[in-house]
Amino acid sequence: MKSRFRIDKTHYEIAAKSTIRKALAFLKKTDLEPPYLLIDTSMVKKKVRSIGKNIRNSRVFYAVKANPDIEILKLIDKLGLGFEIASEGELGILASIGVKPARIITSNPIKSFRFLRMAAEYGLPHFAFDSKDEVRKLREYVPGCSVYVRLSVPNEGSEWPLSKKFAVELEDAEELLLYAKKKGLNPVGITFHVGSQCTNIYNWNSALDKAKILWDRMEKRGIRLSVLNIGGGYPIRYTKSVVDIPSIDKNVNSLIYEKFPRNIKVFIEPGRAVVGDAGIFVSRVLGKAWRGDEEWLYIDVGVFNGLMESVGGIKYKYIVEGHSQIKKWTLAGPSCDSFDVIDKDVLLPEPPIGARVLILSSGAYTISYASEFNGFSIPKTILI
Repeated sequence: MKSRFRIDKTHYEIAAKSTIRKALAFLKKTDLEPPYLLIDTSMVKKKVRSIGKNIRNSRVFYAVKANPDIEILKLIDKLGLGFEIASEGELGILASIGVKPARIITSNPIKSFRFLRMAAEYGLPHFAFDSKDEVRKLREYVPGCSVYVRLSVPNEGSEWPLSKKFAVELEDAEELLLYAKKKGLNPVGITFHVGSQCTNIYNWNSALDKAKILWDRMEKRGIRLSVLNIGGGYPIRYTKSVVDIPSIDKNVNSLIYEKFPRNIKVFIEPGRAVVGDAGIFVSRVLGKAWRGDEEWLYIDVGVFNGLMESVGGIKYKYIVEGHSQIKKWTLAGPSCDSFDVIDKDVLLPEPPIGARVLILSSGAYTISYASEFNGFSIPKTILI
């Protein structure tokens, strides 16, 4: 059966042809009402096999916040990855599927009291921190635990910078590691984050240079570190090509091999790169309107129930059902809030009311951000 969707080579440059074909095959046999998120399990497996493959002594911990759907977590668990979490809710999900505490880390530098109590009871071994107050909290709730300090590093070239809310500079990081030891904790390493959706491979270079300075300073101060957590940041294709995972890994491995001890343990925390381009949102056109000098297209998923990252600048590639003339649209979601605008100046064929719109590379930070604002349900996630 010939597809009714308008697909060209630019779509296959963003999402794998196999992923798009699996989504189309699913649509042919279902009468499920959109919106919902399809996740290509084969693509998830491919990404899991790739990340960290070229970094020696590395362990990969999936960042649960990227997509906490329990079926996705079960799949990743079976593939042998660890998990990075930040809350009692995320720990509760992992506990429900029997993930061992040794496979869970938490890199949120500011943790809730409830989470600390639960983490201590469950037996989590590693915690991030970036303040003396957090050291005191950890000493009270998880005495003797292993900790790594979050170091501030450049985030230029990242579409979702993470450099202001957390992390400290070298001098503060040095003193915090010493303070942690003084308070009975076990300072084992350094963590940093180059920014989510990082398209600048050299961010890892400058981050590792800075981490090396701190590493050497701690050696001189009598603290021998063993863990280097390089965070996440691996980018995916949204509307254009980006640096690939093997290139990032080989670059990072070369730098670590050059600068750090041979027995160093490397932690990696990918989220977006594991599930992002495995996902295709299936939505439906609800309405069209001409307002001023803009043509508006309304679909049943918006910034409140799935596409919140569009507010921060993430742009998506779309496949539209129908073969009409291409027009320039302001794309908006279904809620009554005027903030619910996904993108502007989007070139798409004009679809009929009720036509389906596929949103590519939408597996990460969509469902996890979604709310039931205005009474719209959180879209279901379906593994294919």
